[in-house]
Amino acid sequence: MNKENIKKLISLIIQESGDKHTRDGLKGTPERVANLYEELLSGYKKDINEVVNNSLFKTTLDDMIVVKNIEFSSICEHEMTPFFGMVNLGYIPNKKIIGLSKIPKIIEIFSKRLQVQENLTNQISSALDSIISPHGLGVVVEARHTCSIMRGDNFSSSNLITSSMHGSFRSNSKTRQEFLSHIEKNIL
Repeated sequence: MNKENIKKLISLIIQESGDKHTRDGLKGTPERVANLYEELLSGYKKDINEVVNNSLFKTTLDDMIVVKNIEFSSICEHEMTPFFGMVNLGYIPNKKIIGLSKIPKIIEIFSKRLQVQENLTNQISSALDSIISPHGLGVVVEARHTCSIMRGDNFSSSNLITSSMHGSFRSNSKTRQEFLSHIEKNIL
């Protein structure tokens, strides 16, 4: 990312808004925004294999593992406004598990990109399915979108929920229901 280009564009946006990019409160804004976008879009620079790095472990477990309320934030590719929320996921191991700390890092790789929630949900589930090859896997994402909060229609109290199910979570309604009952409380 060329931060100098971002700074120039932000200065232009400020000027085009009718404000003065040279006034005290705005003097450092272009640089701050350039730094912010470098962080918010850092997922393009990360590689999943490097993040997972030796964090797969053999197991004989075949009971469901559920990780709840993993916070994330992302930038909508349509409006370039933030959306944020929680990821909940569960899986039934097939001879291997992944280190707990790696799951939020995988989520971050995909959330730190220009994104829509529907694709984010599927990218997380497809990556985990590929990495751990579980018997079943479910990912549910619930988020608030500032585009719907701040713009004309003002759906300020609405959340979007998306899900992606693989293996037994898709084919077995009892397995899917067990997972959903685990995450039912305290999603957001």
